[in-house]
Amino acid sequence: MAFPGTGKIWMNGKLVEWKDATIHVASHVIHYGSGVFEGARCYATPRGSACFRLDAHMRRLQHSMKIYRMEYPLDLSGWIDAVTTTIRTNQMKACYIRPIVYRGYETLGVNPFTCPVDAAIILWEWGTYLGQEALELGVDVKVATWSRVAPNTLPAMAKSSANYANSGLIKMEAITDGYAEGIALDVYGNVSEGSGQNLFIVRDGELYTPALGSSILGGITRDSIIRLAREHELKVTETTIPREALYLADEVFFVGTAAEVTPIRSIDKIEVGGGRRGPITERLQRAFFDVINGEVPDRHGWLTYVYQDEALRRAPQSAVEARG
Repeated sequence: MAFPGTGKIWMNGKLVEWKDATIHVASHVIHYGSGVFEGARCYATPRGSACFRLDAHMRRLQHSMKIYRMEYPLDLSGWIDAVTTTIRTNQMKACYIRPIVYRGYETLGVNPFTCPVDAAIILWEWGTYLGQEALELGVDVKVATWSRVAPNTLPAMAKSSANYANSGLIKMEAITDGYAEGIALDVYGNVSEGSGQNLFIVRDGELYTPALGSSILGGITRDSIIRLAREHELKVTETTIPREALYLADEVFFVGTAAEVTPIRSIDKIEVGGGRRGPITERLQRAFFDVINGEVPDRHGWLTYVYQDEALRRAPQSAVEARG
């Protein structure tokens, strides 16, 4: 992934040049991690550019702000409009979307209330997070020595900058040890999530995923996969998962905005299933990609189209409807 270095960034309601989108070194967020953010994607579909579950992402951003006692003068529709306007201004067909709300420059005490709450929206092109071949062949991961935060330390349900210091430690350890990713346990020793992904295991044709009480972020892709799985008549259970269940699973896969749906082929050098993508992972992967790529009708209302060109939207839709 490489940042473009050009284009426009949305900052507090204004579109500014990439090089001018700066903050002061004394901003509160730099010193104390006092920021919350989102990660969403816009995909190029037959009907045009479409953001996947943008409303859910922006709602989660608002929830994260609420937990951290941050207020910003945009409602849900205002956030959605800010994102789509920024995409149109940059004339992007597909991109990764990073809105961030943060405590700015005023004082440097731990108390953040005197600091202004600022916001920005950054866009860039980002391909397959763990590599295109990983979608079929899977990735090798390890159980991290770093645990997820305890429930009474930092709020896992908020997508906060501070939480991702923990993610960075998990990711760096995995890479240093020769793995693509790490899986964190919670403070009780049960499975939590990856450095930036939720996780599912498959056992005897059923899916299991850690519950919210296992210090996970309530992922929007996670929710999408649960709903798609149930539509495919697969049983999904949100529950406590012991570490050893990872080694006994028939299939294991990551899900997330960046990772999308990525199979895991080994954990701690123990082969998962056949050592590559399993049939249920493949089935859900295909169902997910069909939705985000606009290959099937959007029954769930998950796609927000960016460019309102009716001629562009109308012609390809007949082919999609025929397929559906």
